[in-house]
Amino acid sequence: MKAPEILKLTSTIVLDAASSGIFEIVKLCLEHSPELMWNKQFTKELMKEIVKGRHVELFRLMNGYNTIPNLRYDIQRNCDLMAALVEWSPGYVPTDVSGAAFLMQRELQWFEVLEDKSPPLIKSLKFEVKEDKSSPSKSLELKETKERNGKTYWGVFVEQRKDLVKEAGQWMKETSSSCSVISTLIFTVAFTIPGSNDRGNPVFLKRDSFLVFTVANALSLFSSVTATSMFLAILTSRYAAEDFLHSLPSKMILGLTFLFLSFVFILVAFGSALVIVLSEQWKWIYIPITLLVVIPVILSAILKLPLYVEMVESTYWPRLFRPVKIWK
Repeated sequence: MKAPEILKLTSTIVLDAASSGIFEIVKLCLEHSPELMWNKQFTKELMKEIVKGRHVELFRLMNGYNTIPNLRYDIQRNCDLMAALVEWSPGYVPTDVSGAAFLMQRELQWFEVLEDKSPPLIKSLKFEVKEDKSSPSKSLELKETKERNGKTYWGVFVEQRKDLVKEAGQWMKETSSSCSVISTLIFTVAFTIPGSNDRGNPVFLKRDSFLVFTVANALSLFSSVTATSMFLAILTSRYAAEDFLHSLPSKMILGLTFLFLSFVFILVAFGSALVIVLSEQWKWIYIPITLLVVIPVILSAILKLPLYVEMVESTYWPRLFRPVKIWK
């Protein structure tokens, strides 16, 4: 088989693998046939398949080839990529995103990274939108127009995701409402001092366990108030599309952080209160109480930590903006 035929076959394999999001095959083929990246039509089709399928790892791989001229600024290529991005398929559900709010955040990150890689001219272009009604998926067709009623890519992007924005806002509201109820309950049980008073002073004032109780109780109070404030800020938000990129996810992360801290502190306060009350009869009571406090904290961390880490990474350190190192 001649070299041109081999390259043609390899390009077909790469495009098929890219459309399915198979990272390993694309990377292996490009490593053994790097000359494919100098084919302008191939790189255009490859990037279009990657953006259309929202394949994050493949996009990171292509960012590693950003020194190649064919992957730099190109008006027509970037127009095609933006058109592939703004078209929204309601059935699209990535496996590495939890909840509609973070799906909307991922879409906004895609828009931001493509916009940053586009020449300034593309951001001011306006388009008329036509739907291909003969197609079952009703794919979009964007044509450049000079009319004032034309829409920018951002306008089409938001319009196509109105239902997703609504669903994401509902998810944020329900989650914030549920969490705010829990933080309020923690707030109401804070500062219930055990024991009676002797001339206005608690009878257990000189005990070390009472100091632990007081500090943990105070920290629980402050954490629950802060968490409630974050969740109320989410509930009173306008839920605009751009808010799901940084503003709303950051508030949710802070709210969940302080809610977990208040949960830990209230358990410590409750455990120290039991030690204060029962230590007179059983000197060893602090051992089982410590275990009872630690077990729910560990279980809660195991159950919630993976989702929490995913939310933090998606908001503050998204993989989409980190290219894969291909040059060694």
